[in-house]
Amino acid sequence: MTPKSGVLLLGACITAIAAVGSVFELSSGMPELGQTTTTIILVGSIPLTAVLFWVAVQDTRANMK
Repeated sequence: MTPKSGVLLLGACITAIAAVGSVFELSSGMPELGQTTTTIILVGSIPLTAVLFWVAVQDTRANMK
């Protein structure tokens, strides 16, 4: 694993936590940041989590020898 992979995985973890937090905020009925902002965070963080994780895995595979 390279430092680049680690940073990408860290980003994937942070965006995944943001997605889960957004779901809980939206399900509470009164999100602190507002409905629109929380929805934007949720919609943006889900694909970003997947992309960051995929790139981290690809980087790790490319650097395995």
